[in-house]
Amino acid sequence: MIAIVDYGAGNLFSVTNALEHLSISYQITQEPQALYESDGVLLPGVGAFPDAMAMLREKDLIPILRQMAKKKPFLGICLGLQLMFESSEESPGVEGLGLLPGKILKIPEAPGMKVPHMGWNSLKVRPDSRLFQDIPDGSYVYFVHSYYLKAGSEDIVAATTEYGTHIHAAVEKGNLYACQFHPEKSSQTGLKILENFISLP
Repeated sequence: MIAIVDYGAGNLFSVTNALEHLSISYQITQEPQALYESDGVLLPGVGAFPDAMAMLREKDLIPILRQMAKKKPFLGICLGLQLMFESSEESPGVEGLGLLPGKILKIPEAPGMKVPHMGWNSLKVRPDSRLFQDIPDGSYVYFVHSYYLKAGSEDIVAATTEYGTHIHAAVEKGNLYACQFHPEKSSQTGLKILENFISLP
């Protein structure tokens, strides 16, 4: 059973559709006990970094998420990835969950590059990545974002892409995983990524 964290900023419909397509059982919850009893935690999200952190704080979810990040497979998607890091240029002074080292930066303006970045981009995949097992290098996935991750260590970067700058598109460290793109909207490649996450020991 996968626990999908419901804190008011998640794009839950497309995520649950993808899990149902894969016949994966899930529970949408904000209850600590349900998170404790789950086999893994999925933190989705769309919207603004400071608003999302405020909602997590209001629902008293920050302590339990930090605990679960030490114990269970944990996947952040889009804004969920950004929340897992230390801070964001979108909201100076607002701390993230701090589960992994790194900062969220604004995508720089560049000729021919619209921000927000909305569309399909190819990934440069790290060959030993567990999240991208059996996914070919150069596979395309779907992005919707105005801010991007600059990880504090290259060791945790599982995939990158280029959009006006070098973007750390996915990370993994221990039981922590995250994607800036939307696997649930990324066709068969995205479904395989979700399947790989669910299959983690």
